[in-house]
Amino acid sequence: MSLRNLWSRRRRALSAGAGLLVLALLAAGAWWSGRRQPAVQYLTAVVGRGDVARTVNATGSVNPVMTVIVGSYVSGVVQSQSCDFNTRVRKGQLCARIDPRPYQTVVDENAAQLAVARAQLLKDQANLDYARINLRRQSGLVGQGVVSQDVVDVARNALLQAQAQVRLDQATVREREASLEAAKVNLGYTDIVSPVDGTVVSRNVTIGQTVAASFQTPTLFLIATDLTRMQVDANVSESDIGSVHQGDPARFSVEAYPGRSFEARVVQVRQAPQSVQNVITYDVVIAVDNTALLLKPGMTATVAIVTAQRQGVLRIPDQALRFAPGGLAAPARAAAGRQVWVLRDGRPQAVAVRTGLDDDNYSELLGGALQAGQRVIVGEQRGDASGARASRLRFGL
Repeated sequence: MSLRNLWSRRRRALSAGAGLLVLALLAAGAWWSGRRQPAVQYLTAVVGRGDVARTVNATGSVNPVMTVIVGSYVSGVVQSQSCDFNTRVRKGQLCARIDPRPYQTVVDENAAQLAVARAQLLKDQANLDYARINLRRQSGLVGQGVVSQDVVDVARNALLQAQAQVRLDQATVREREASLEAAKVNLGYTDIVSPVDGTVVSRNVTIGQTVAASFQTPTLFLIATDLTRMQVDANVSESDIGSVHQGDPARFSVEAYPGRSFEARVVQVRQAPQSVQNVITYDVVIAVDNTALLLKPGMTATVAIVTAQRQGVLRIPDQALRFAPGGLAAPARAAAGRQVWVLRDGRPQAVAVRTGLDDDNYSELLGGALQAGQRVIVGEQRGDASGARASRLRFGL
């Protein structure tokens, strides 16, 4: 055998040995990786007692319980203004005045017309007295043959006409009196006064502005009767309105006071639907005490209405009800019976439970083998040998 052939065989043998060595190293690496799979660590939570409350969430605006719109019945130029924003007013207090001169002129004109009508009535009453005396005189003379019957008939006709004229004058006087009273009412409307005790929350008029009261009364002032009692007009969707009732407790927050919650109560669930872009909502009125005057009219409120509540009951986190170890499918929700997982001898074990009210964070525990103080599994994580967090953190879905 030649030297070339010998060298070729040795090279093939070395290549085959190197391949076997690589395969052996890969197999050993795979075996070693399998031995070093990260250990599973389970996250647990304590079963304890607390409150479980089911809520309906909505948004709304803070408003005074009663707001009075003060407008103007007559048109004209604003001559003076004595009320401004935040002014405390009393019932009957003058807030603004419209130039009264045009209306005073109408009052004077109607007063003069009334005086003319009353003078005409006096004149015609005097004529009636004369016609009555003349008829009496002529009736006496006709019996003596001094005057004819025709003279008596003329006197009687004059008396009837005088009586009719007096009645007409009396009606004219009443008409003029009514016109004068209407002119005085219009003159009185030039004084814009507060109809209630309260606080001015809006002013829409300035001195020199022309107010035109035609088809719609212009709004000059908004007066809140009592700012210590406020209400939230919340828009509740039609899918949630069935569970909201008068008397339900509620709480809400406003952006002006982050982290602070205001306690309130539902006082009215209105029947009138509101449609915005084909979305139906209903107005729920929530009353709140505002003695500290922290809440301002028009604030946007984020409301939570408590529709069902259990206080001081045994409860478990909803994460425990949704958890399934090792990627198993979570058990289906059931009102009668569900299960959670607990650690026994370092391994998860299923425990059947019976739940009640659920508020999406906690569920009321009605029955089962769990007691207060026990721990239930809410998630799992895998870490490397040094205990560092690694590839996966699993919670119930």
